[in-house]
Amino acid sequence: MTAESVISIAERGIYTVLMVSGPLLLLALVVGLIVSIFQATTQIQEQTLAFVPKIVAVLIGVIFFGPWMLSYMLSYATEIFSNLTRFVG
Repeated sequence: MTAESVISIAERGIYTVLMVSGPLLLLALVVGLIVSIFQATTQIQEQTLAFVPKIVAVLIGVIFFGPWMLSYMLSYATEIFSNLTRFVG
């Protein structure tokens, strides 16, 4: 196994992690920004107010994006396991 193939596998793994976690992180970022703007305009300085909408948004995102995330991770795992003999031997 060459250094290029190891780098390629690591690059594909990092890309998979970013693709799977990206939509949920973006959703939490947008909801956090909206809650922060709401807190700034109403002058409510409650620190725990931002957590509940983010958690709800991420849970809804998991329900909505879950099947796509699972299929993306399964395709990557299938690719890794199908080429396992090439990596080891």
